[in-house]
Amino acid sequence: MSAARIWPGISAVLLTIMFIVFMTAYPQQTLQAALTGVSIWWDVLFPALFPFFIIAELLLSFGIVHFFGTLLDPLMRPLFRVPGIGGFVMAMGFASGYPVGARLTSQLWDQRLVNRVEGERLVAFTSTSDPIFLIGAVAVGFFYNPEIALILSVAHYGSSVIIGLLMRFYEKGTPLTPPTGMEDGNILLCALRNMHRARLAHMRPFGEMLRDAAVTALKLIFVIGGLVVFFAVLIEILKNTNVIQMMIEIISWLLSLAGIPSTLADAFINGLFEVTLGARSAGSASGISLVYQVATAAFILSWAGLSVHAQIISLMSHTGMRYGPFLIARFAHGLCAMVMVFTLWGVLRPDSTATLAQLSHLELGSSPPSLAAVYLQPHIIILFALFTLTVLVTLSLIIHIGRKLLSDNRPQ
Repeated sequence: MSAARIWPGISAVLLTIMFIVFMTAYPQQTLQAALTGVSIWWDVLFPALFPFFIIAELLLSFGIVHFFGTLLDPLMRPLFRVPGIGGFVMAMGFASGYPVGARLTSQLWDQRLVNRVEGERLVAFTSTSDPIFLIGAVAVGFFYNPEIALILSVAHYGSSVIIGLLMRFYEKGTPLTPPTGMEDGNILLCALRNMHRARLAHMRPFGEMLRDAAVTALKLIFVIGGLVVFFAVLIEILKNTNVIQMMIEIISWLLSLAGIPSTLADAFINGLFEVTLGARSAGSASGISLVYQVATAAFILSWAGLSVHAQIISLMSHTGMRYGPFLIARFAHGLCAMVMVFTLWGVLRPDSTATLAQLSHLELGSSPPSLAAVYLQPHIIILFALFTLTVLVTLSLIIHIGRKLLSDNRPQ
């Protein structure tokens, strides 16, 4: 066996042993870091992701993904060089945040609806923050300034679309997956027919589909929680061994060369590992211009943190998709988002005094609201309920119309 195959395994064993040794050497700090990771998972990730995981599983079972895939095929192929079904992945990825885009893409790969290159393109530009986290947690909970939500959203999602357009040139010579179910020129009828076939392929009682969706979603959300706790402990160990301090000095030097305040180095380091910790550090930085704080948060949200990277690697592990293109796309997405913040600041400049202190329920100097409180506000619950109801009603109407059209077009 060659050394190239042996060394990765030996390195992994040595790093694991070192990790265990440092956990034993710093038991109190390790426990506190683990509790912090659990808090982030329970307060932020569980309420934000778990419902969307269930909805995504149900939509796949109902065939709604195949319906939108057929309708969006004429748009997604020329723009992003992915099948039309990627439009559904893009919409769900933007709406529900990482790692939903990677989850759906891996499922499409399992069903042979995308090939390796198409899957890598999709994961590269559909792995974004969800709007609730960007607005509720970052703009409101960390920055105390809801007005920065607009420029953060434009920079984050706009640069994601730019990355998608650039990724169309990635391995351009690879042929696309041919469209399926396009027997005639009526694209709506073809979309309904494909949805009907997919629904028949997953035909089960609704209660069974809901149970299976909940079980699958729970397995995935616990994997994500474990990775978040692991990286929280890893960051604490690196801090106690002064590795983080050395990294901060290097990042501070690079930031100074770029003309960015070096005091944001701590936010970049935290964001390197975990997006929530990094965004919180960017919002709590003091004594610097707001534009630099927002640009830093935009980079961190787009980079997503190694914790999210690990989640996505775990989702892609059984497929033929590679991590390298995703890694490059995340870094490019972060840089593009920062540039967009600086470019658009003069046009979308938020009011730096429009803090939550001006909202009736908070006073200046009070502690930030818990992220659970941010997510469980009545208007967010109502919006989510309306979203779910709209999806179910639309699905029922599509199924009803589809049955009618299919019966009308059935040969006598």
